[in-house]
Amino acid sequence: MPTVETSPGVSLAYETFGDPSDPPVLLVMGFGAQMIAWHEDFCRALARRGRHVIRYDNRDSGLSTKFDDHPVDAGAFMAAVRSGDLPSALAMRVYTLEDMADDGLGLLTALGIERAHVVGTSMGGMIAQTMAIGRPGRVLSLTSMMSSTGEPEYGASTPEARAVLSAPKPSDREGYVAAAERELVWASKRYGDAAPLRELAAAAYDRAYYPAGAPRQLAAMVLAGSRADALRELRVPTLVIHGLDDTLIAPSGGERTAALVPDAELLLIPDMGHDRPRALWPTLIDALAAHTSTD
Repeated sequence: MPTVETSPGVSLAYETFGDPSDPPVLLVMGFGAQMIAWHEDFCRALARRGRHVIRYDNRDSGLSTKFDDHPVDAGAFMAAVRSGDLPSALAMRVYTLEDMADDGLGLLTALGIERAHVVGTSMGGMIAQTMAIGRPGRVLSLTSMMSSTGEPEYGASTPEARAVLSAPKPSDREGYVAAAERELVWASKRYGDAAPLRELAAAAYDRAYYPAGAPRQLAAMVLAGSRADALRELRVPTLVIHGLDDTLIAPSGGERTAALVPDAELLLIPDMGHDRPRALWPTLIDALAAHTSTD
C-alpha cells in the first residue's frame, strides 16, 4: 500500500482506481473508519464511469500516521464537553478538522493533482466541507454524504445510535467482529445486513486495529464548531446525499447543509441509513458520476 507525506510528520496511505487522466474523485472516509470502508467494488464501479478514484486513510486510522505520543481519554474529553469546560476539552485536542482537510489536499498535491471532486461521508463529509470552505479553488465539486454542518440542532443521533457509537468495542478479533452487528441500529431498515458489517470489521481488524486514534478524531470533529456561515458563502458545486433511515446523523443534517449552500442539490434516498448498501450503489454511483462530470 503506497504512502505519501502530506505535511511534516504526517503520511497517508492511499489507493487509486481507474485512469489517472480521468477527472479525479477524492473519497474521504468518516470517524474511526479506514479507507476500505469505501468498498473496492464501489470504487471500481465509479472508476468504470470514467473517474480517477482515490481513497485514503485519514490520520490516526488504517495505515496512515498515528499520534501515539498524544493519548486522549474519550470519556474525559466528552465529560469536559458536556460540562461546558471548553478550555479542558481544547487542551485535549491534538489536531483540528482543518488539519485533516489539509491532509486530503496534501495527498492531491503529492499526486500532482491541482483540483479534484471531493466526496466525503459522515465525518468525511465534514472534512470535505472544510476543504471546500478553506481551499475552494482546489475543489471542482463537493459531495457531502450523510453528514452535517456542525450545528448541534441539526443531524442529532438517536439515543440508541449514540449508545452504540460510544460503546467500547472488544479488543479480541472474534468479539470485535461480532460487535459490528450493533451498527445495524443505524443501517438501512430494508437492506441492513450483518454479514457485510462483520466482513468489513474482520478486514479492518486484520489490516490495522487501532482504537487509540478514535478519541483524537472525535476531538477534532466535536470541537470544529458550526460551518453554517462559511457554507452560506460557498460557491462550489455541491451535492448533498442523505439516507432517510439514518439514525446516527439524522436527515436534517443533510437538509440543513443543502439549505445553506447556494444552489446545492439535495438527494434524499429512501431505504438508506448511515451506510451504503450494495443494492443502492447504482443510485449513488449515478448521482456521483453526474455531479462529477464537469472539469
